[in-house]
Amino acid sequence: MGKDRLYKLSGLFILALFLFNFPIVGLLGKGQLAGDIPLSYLFLFLAWGILIFLTMRIVGPDDSTKP
Repeated sequence: MGKDRLYKLSGLFILALFLFNFPIVGLLGKGQLAGDIPLSYLFLFLAWGILIFLTMRIVGPDDSTKP
């Protein structure tokens, strides 16, 4: 694993710690709704999905390794 990839994954880990830390999650109101979905659930699942997508982009195969 290259150093560039390691730095990106470390940064992504720090971003995840920041996003799922209580003060950030606590900012979302308990009774607020976006449509019929509670805003806190919407934030958690969207942030989780974005982190999974970014991890896939970082760890996925490189275009330079294809023949």
